[in-house]
Amino acid sequence: MLRGMAGTDPAPVTLVVGDEELLAERAVGEIVAAARAADPSAEMHDLLGGKVTTGELAQMTSPSLFGDRSVVVIRSAHDLPKDVITEIVAYAKQPSDDTVLVLAHPGGVKGKALVDGVKKAGAKVITISKVTKAGERLEFVKAEFRRAGRKVSGDAAQALLDAVGNDLRDLAAACSQLAFDTEDKTISAAAVARYHKGRAEVTGFNVADSAVEGRLAEALEQVRWALGTGVSPVLLVSALANGLRSLAKVAGAPRNLRGPQLAGQLGMPPWKADRVKRQLNGWGPEGLSRAIQAVATADEQVKGGGADPAYALEHAIQVIVSSRTGR
Repeated sequence: MLRGMAGTDPAPVTLVVGDEELLAERAVGEIVAAARAADPSAEMHDLLGGKVTTGELAQMTSPSLFGDRSVVVIRSAHDLPKDVITEIVAYAKQPSDDTVLVLAHPGGVKGKALVDGVKKAGAKVITISKVTKAGERLEFVKAEFRRAGRKVSGDAAQALLDAVGNDLRDLAAACSQLAFDTEDKTISAAAVARYHKGRAEVTGFNVADSAVEGRLAEALEQVRWALGTGVSPVLLVSALANGLRSLAKVAGAPRNLRGPQLAGQLGMPPWKADRVKRQLNGWGPEGLSRAIQAVATADEQVKGGGADPAYALEHAIQVIVSSRTGR
């Protein structure tokens, strides 16, 4: 899934390529953490490709009078303007010793000049492979428990996949929750069953769909039933976050894309892209931003920052529904 992962000494320029969002974010995070560990006082710049202007990179990477180091992360690098791509490729040929530059590109044709240019310039490349096979997802689950210092039996890993589904964020959240709440060194199928019974009847995705489509009573009823039958609050929050991220992706896609083209640009199955596009009706940028912030707050609360996970979830759902008009 990850090839060419950064070590403890980050390269001056690193290109992270791939559209498996969770793994790409982790790759970027590890590079940033290594850079900050080497110099805790390093100045951090975290930018979106579409917002970077001509000359901005030169400003952020120019030597400081005080010898300060900097870390520059450019996400969604496929959205960089052509002039900025030219600047970055030229910079990658002779990077500053005082800067760690990380470029995150989802792959694909858009912005390919950046990928080809920085590769040719000698940048370090981390390739994120899409997780598509059942065996790869099983290995992902096992690796998540290893990250937490635990083990999981083969039947438990499969049971978790059956209960949670294929989304890596949901799987990561489920593994984290089980590792936190289960004392046994090896996670068993029985432990998975305790936490995920009832998920086949009401899933986090049902709750998320009801919330983003404005069906408040239905969403609240579903979330209460799910919590009452053992579905983890972490998984429910993760599903809400995924639903809103999908809305944001579609909202930010070029307006001229339709059907398979839109699905390919977003890395979604066509049926999901069509569904999310319908769900986007009634949403505005301010309302979407407010809803995403509410879910981020709920995520913190269900992971220990609040006393009542059920209240945190219900409040987040109420904010999502009230934000849907874009007010």
